[in-house]
Amino acid sequence: MAQIVHLADRSPQVTPDQLLAGFHPSYRFGEVSFDTYIPDPAHPSQAQAVERLRRFAASLGRGSGSGGGFLGGLFGGGRKRAAGPAGIYLDGGFGVGKTHLLASTWHAAPGPKAFGTFVEYTNLVGALSFRKAVDVLKEYTLVCIDEFELDDPGDTVLMSRLMRELADAGVHLVATSNTLPGSLGEGRFAAQDFQREIQVLAEQFEVIRVDGEDYRHRGLSAAPDPLPDDQVVSTAEANFPDAGVLAVDDFDALTAMLSRVHPSRYRELVKDVDVIALHDVKTITEQATALRFVVFADRLYDKDVPVVASGIPFDDLFTQEMMHGGYMKKYFRTVSRMTALVREGQLGIAEEK
Repeated sequence: MAQIVHLADRSPQVTPDQLLAGFHPSYRFGEVSFDTYIPDPAHPSQAQAVERLRRFAASLGRGSGSGGGFLGGLFGGGRKRAAGPAGIYLDGGFGVGKTHLLASTWHAAPGPKAFGTFVEYTNLVGALSFRKAVDVLKEYTLVCIDEFELDDPGDTVLMSRLMRELADAGVHLVATSNTLPGSLGEGRFAAQDFQREIQVLAEQFEVIRVDGEDYRHRGLSAAPDPLPDDQVVSTAEANFPDAGVLAVDDFDALTAMLSRVHPSRYRELVKDVDVIALHDVKTITEQATALRFVVFADRLYDKDVPVVASGIPFDDLFTQEMMHGGYMKKYFRTVSRMTALVREGQLGIAEEK
């Protein structure tokens, strides 16, 4: 029988070294490759992206620096930036396999290398300081940045500056997002400094468009209805009899905890959880809580934690105003991912990795 824990009672701590050690593809993408990415014949851009990234990964390491890890990054020398774009930017809709392609590039590239989400890199800067983060990462052959969604001018300036310094040091970059780099922030912030940073960012990349439909829902039944509250735990136990740790939480208590714990600690929060049972899921009405839940959902999805829940369906997790506001892309991604995890938790239908 699974050990039952309550995430709302946890207060995880993460050191800078632990943050650095986590900069690799998650369990879900731990063994993917270009060969395991199955392009949709109806969308030729997918096969084209695979071949372009194969060539890109094969070209890395030719004349690159020797690396050196954390101490080497602090005290070693840098490389000069090559001519042309510093890297590749994968643009496309939700669920077309951009993260799969990004992780495949990481696996195929020589090391040292880093793989993380935009939020994880900003957390790293906060933990190490900007200069130390640059000194560490500039010794890497490749830096992969997933879910590059810039919703805050301050974070945009920070990340753009980081990427410029890495590119100048000869580091190759690959990023994914649901918005072309020249359009990031469009319609949300009009500050001249923000727009200037966006333009500089766009110039760093060769843009590759990846078209297609969301594979998380391709050919599958609609998301299951929420369960009666008194069946949530029993269903989780019945569907996952071999689970070692079952997290059982009231949704209000969980979101209250997320507001107290920094998002950089969410990976540690769920690191031992095999399945999660949520009681009384509700529509989130506060923007700050919603953005925290976005990061939490990403960590659940990274670890492939099935979800069993009562309350509202996850396509009603955010208000309609949120789903049409400045952070809409984050929220649509979260709805897509949570729906996939609930389908796995309640119907036993796991998505292909």
